[in-house]
Amino acid sequence: MEYFDLKPEEKESTKGEIDMSVSPICLAKNGEKYAFVTFSDGIRNAEGKIPDCRIIKNSGFAKIEVAQLEKYMFENLKQLKKMAAGINVFDAFRKEE
Repeated sequence: MEYFDLKPEEKESTKGEIDMSVSPICLAKNGEKYAFVTFSDGIRNAEGKIPDCRIIKNSGFAKIEVAQLEKYMFENLKQLKKMAAGINVFDAFRKEE
């Protein structure tokens, strides 16, 4: 997975910082393409699915925060799809060596 900061310009302050990672594109049995978007602040975690823009797993985020994460995915869907499409799993493994 690739890791991205939601607000990289606010790097000096860690208050309210949430890290985001995007999975490579997956293919369902019916041919539908999807990817997962994970949000974490080090304590709480949530996993969303695009293009549905829905949080499917949540550990610690309040309902209003989940709604904000879903809104973020919806508003940034085009960019998130590009991120997922640009991830090459084999290259990621080679980088770890």
